[in-house]
Amino acid sequence: MTGVTLNRVVKSYGDAKVIHGVDLEIKDGEFCVFVGPSGCGKSTLLRMVAGLEDTTGGSIRIGNRDVTHADPAERGVAMVFQTYALYPHMTVAENMGFGLKMTGHPKAEIDRKVAEAARILKLEEYLTRKPKALSGGQRQRVAIGRAIVRGPEVFLFDEPLSNLDAELRVEMRVEIARLHREIGATMIYVTHDQVEAMTLADKIVVLRKGRVEQVGAPLDLYQDPDNKFVAGFIGSPAMNFVNATVTEGGEVDAPGLNGRTKVPMRLAEAGRAVTLGLRPQHLRLEPGDSHQVEMTEALGGVSYVHVSTKSGEKLVIETHDPLRVKLGDRVGLGFDLAHIMAFDAKTDLRLR
Repeated sequence: MTGVTLNRVVKSYGDAKVIHGVDLEIKDGEFCVFVGPSGCGKSTLLRMVAGLEDTTGGSIRIGNRDVTHADPAERGVAMVFQTYALYPHMTVAENMGFGLKMTGHPKAEIDRKVAEAARILKLEEYLTRKPKALSGGQRQRVAIGRAIVRGPEVFLFDEPLSNLDAELRVEMRVEIARLHREIGATMIYVTHDQVEAMTLADKIVVLRKGRVEQVGAPLDLYQDPDNKFVAGFIGSPAMNFVNATVTEGGEVDAPGLNGRTKVPMRLAEAGRAVTLGLRPQHLRLEPGDSHQVEMTEALGGVSYVHVSTKSGEKLVIETHDPLRVKLGDRVGLGFDLAHIMAFDAKTDLRLR
């Protein structure tokens, strides 16, 4: 297996630049997830690695080979798409081995590789079935098996779980994580679902508008985001943000957090506009009337209370206590100063 290196990679469609000089190193055997909102360029970047999109500028290396302008078949990659694209008239075994058959591999070798992929994916009992007799999760496993049979150096996944229901998505996340542990291949995975990114990745690449916002391990991005975008994108429910102004003595005036409060970091000169961030689990309901309950979500072991501030901001509070508030109630808000993050209101960069 081998790693992937992107050096100042650019993609343009005419005068429209959609990927802006991306630098990235994905190590041998690493599970790297590209994540970001729709239109951020994550699938385009993946397709450039696969060779399905031309590279306008920069270079792409797989191992020691420069594959920037190589044909897809010469790159040593296999791609699993959002749609299964299985041949309905073929059995599972025939679908998985079709690529090798077309390239003239001996039948005995095809059968051996299909059997091994079926073992890894727990598909042995389905090898003689046709796709119509399989569930959505089983069909996606067949599509992954088709990639395994090819023996690629790098696996590429383009939102492979987006067509599955919630239960199957969880099941397939577990399967893909187990697959990575078992075969140890380099994998690049694209998703807009940050829960998938957090649970699967060794390394997350957060993209926005064709640029890399931050690269790091899942918990590093969650606990130490570089900017407001990453802080708000990584984590579910999303981080709460309130507007504030720096005052004298290291305090900020934050109407959304009950007025003036201390912030445990050096902020700049008085009068500077900042944005304060707190995750839902770091807020708590208290007696008071500073916030109005807009909606409640009782999910069993955890509940979420959506409130609006007097200044019009919307906040979400996570609670594990029995829910005793209802729509229209007025409540107070408590928080732990140690968990507050601050961002420059103009640049959105983190203030540390």
